[in-house]
Amino acid sequence: MKSWFCAIASTLLLAATAMPGLAADAKQHRVAIQVDQNDPAVMNLALNNATNIMEQYKAKGEEVQVEIVTYGPGLHMLRADTSPVQDRIKQIAQASFPSSIKFSACGNTKEGMEKREGKAISIVSEAEVVPSGAVRLMELQEQGWSYLKP
Repeated sequence: MKSWFCAIASTLLLAATAMPGLAADAKQHRVAIQVDQNDPAVMNLALNNATNIMEQYKAKGEEVQVEIVTYGPGLHMLRADTSPVQDRIKQIAQASFPSSIKFSACGNTKEGMEKREGKAISIVSEAEVVPSGAVRLMELQEQGWSYLKP
């Protein structure tokens, strides 16, 4: 019985070591990047961080999820009428496969801006409106996402 158990254990160990990608697949790389300033330098730094992170994991053959969350004055990053980086957003979104990047715009901020400006505000097509940018960041961190503020 002991030799049967040893043979099974050896076979399982051999099978596990023959699958090197198995351990790497278990680790999920996810980062939430906060943008809360209407500053093109901060917006570009966030996009640079996202690009560098995605390229690093792509070079390692691993996937990563990146979510840029904007709120307050940072919403200008995702506004179709005021974004100084919308061309870069489009380019990065199109080139992100197999990694994924998501852009989230704060609905609370959007509503406040619409009231102050007296008009509807359009968000770039690569972004989605979330109820609250701050809450979105909290939820992502509660789900184990890393956090970065450029």
